[in-house]
Order: sequence, then C-alpha cells, then structure tokens
Amino acid sequence: MAKSELMEHEADSLAPAAAANVEVAMSRASQEVQAAMAIAKRYPRDVNAAYSRLMTSCKRKGLAEAAIYEYPRGGQKVEGPSIRLAEAAAQCWGNLDFGVVEVEQSAGQSVVMAYAWDLETNTRQVKTFTVKHERHTRQGRSFLTDPRDIYEMVANQGARRLRACILGVIPGDVIDDAIAQCEKTLIGDGKEPIAARVQKMLTAFAEFSVTAEMVEAKLGHKVDAITETELAKLRKTYTSIKDGMGGIHDFFPVTGQQQIASESTGGSKSERLAKDIDAKKSSTANSNQAEDQKKVASNEAIAFWQARIDACKTANEIEAEYPRFDAVRGELDTATSDKIEAAFAAGLSALSEKK
Repeated sequence: MAKSELMEHEADSLAPAAAANVEVAMSRASQEVQAAMAIAKRYPRDVNAAYSRLMTSCKRKGLAEAAIYEYPRGGQKVEGPSIRLAEAAAQCWGNLDFGVVEVEQSAGQSVVMAYAWDLETNTRQVKTFTVKHERHTRQGRSFLTDPRDIYEMVANQGARRLRACILGVIPGDVIDDAIAQCEKTLIGDGKEPIAARVQKMLTAFAEFSVTAEMVEAKLGHKVDAITETELAKLRKTYTSIKDGMGGIHDFFPVTGQQQIASESTGGSKSERLAKDIDAKKSSTANSNQAEDQKKVASNEAIAFWQARIDACKTANEIEAEYPRFDAVRGELDTATSDKIEAAFAAGLSALSEKK
C-alpha cells in the first residue's frame, strides 16, 4: 500500500473515533447538568443564610478593597461592583453555575461565551462575544501569537461579561447591600489611627506622582482633616488609577506650579526698585538651576520606567505597565514622555524577536 493511501486510510479510521469522543463528551456534560439541577432542587438555598454569608465575606478587608470599581466618564464618576464581588456573591448565593468558555478559536480570533445559571430557578444569563487576537497601543496594532497572551486577553474580556451575567442572576438589592457593607469595611474599625492610614494612603499615591497638595486641592481642605468617608473614597481612587481605569488628572484637579505674586506694600520706591534689580540679576542663575533640575528629573523618570520594562518577562507584563505610565504622563515633559514611549516599544519588539 502506498504511503498516501495509508495516510488516507488512517484519517478515515480516526474520523469516526473523534466523532464518538465528541458525542461522549456532550453526553457526559448533559448528565452533569441534569445531576446539578437535581441536587439544587433537592437542597435549595437558604436565602437568609446565603445573604448572611455574603455580608460576612464583605467584612473582609481584602475583598472590600477590590469590590468596587470607579472611573470617570462624561464628567461624572461611574462606580459599581467589580468581578471579584460578583464572584464572591455567586459563591455565597449557591446553586449557581457560572464561567467563561472559549467556544472556538480560528482566523486570529476567539468566540467566547460567558454565562451564569441559577440551577434552582433555571434563570440563565449568557453573553457570546468575539475577541480578536490583537492589542492596540499608541504605537499601533500588534497581533498576538503567544498562547499565553491570547489566553490572558480572552480571560480579561471574559471577566467583564461574566460579571454582568452574575449580576443579572442575583437580586440587585442583595448586591447593593454587599456594596454598602464593603464601604463600611473600607472605613475601618478605628483600631489603627486615621492619621497613620492617611499617611499610608499618601505614600501609596506617591507612586503615581500624586502629592499631598493635589489631594488637598481635591478635598478642599488639609490632609490632617480627612474623614473616614473621604479616606475610603481615596482608596477607591487609588485602585482605579492603579488598574489603569483613568489618569491622575481624571481624579485630581490640575493645579500646576502656583505663582506667588505678592505686591510689596512697605518701603520706599528705591527699595522696591533694588529688589527688582536683584530679582533680574538672579533670574538667569535660577533659570539655569531649574533647567538642571528638570534634566535630572527627566533622567530619573526614564531610568525608572526603563528598569520596570527590563524587569518584564512577557509582552503582557509590559502592557500591564503601560496604563501606569499613561496615568503619570501629564507630569512629564513631551521629550521625556516620548523617550519612555520609545522604551516601551523597544521592550515589546525585543520580546517579539526572542519568540
């Protein structure tokens, strides 16, 4: 028998086996669903107990800090329950089947389905969508070929649809109470002095070049007078900036360098003239000094971001750093920003060449 004929014979013999495997898998999945629904009917949820479990979970600080998202849109702030809170609610509610399934992957895109199914009431939310295997940056569009990058992009977009599915199954008033409990948890129990927590918050904001003055301009008073409610809101703002949902100027007013122009009211005309002459003499020296400081700050910023880029092992890690850079871009001059932008592009290119 010729080699080509042998290959055709093997392919013909494998086709029925593959079809049989698919049929067995579908039958098994159907049996699993029927069994799950039967168990849910036999052991229905205790709504009061489920509600109590969710409220207890929302008292955990770790969940509360990641439970609420907030981002600016159209001059207003939009906030709501995050995927982490939705998952916690589904786990506490019980008798729910939820997840994200990649239905098909071909031609540079994936067809994905996110779903949430209440096995007791047979209420189901399903969202089917397409994820293109490409990433858009300021440098243009790049196509994804690494299976890990594709998986992470599908999982990221799937999480948003999964959140919507879960929230469509669990009663809205339960989710509202969970958010309220998370906000109470964020305010804290008062064991640690608020001054210490404010200082920790300011230290965290410094990572994004947000100063105490900017926080004061946002709140309208000194940081020493920050209340528990304001501290909780600042924590949500920090999480939003860290996740790249907005830049620092979307949350804080742009104050710039404040110019002090105090007009002298005392002394003679000659004294005021002498002060003007001294100011003009020192203007050149001050200008040179400011320029030197600007160069130092520029070099430090470039070195800082270059180090973070060099520490990344995958293109996805570099992409995760980009929103953080974009959040502080407004604090940098154009030349420095362009150099850091080029460093990001070079980092992505270097990782692509390694592949």
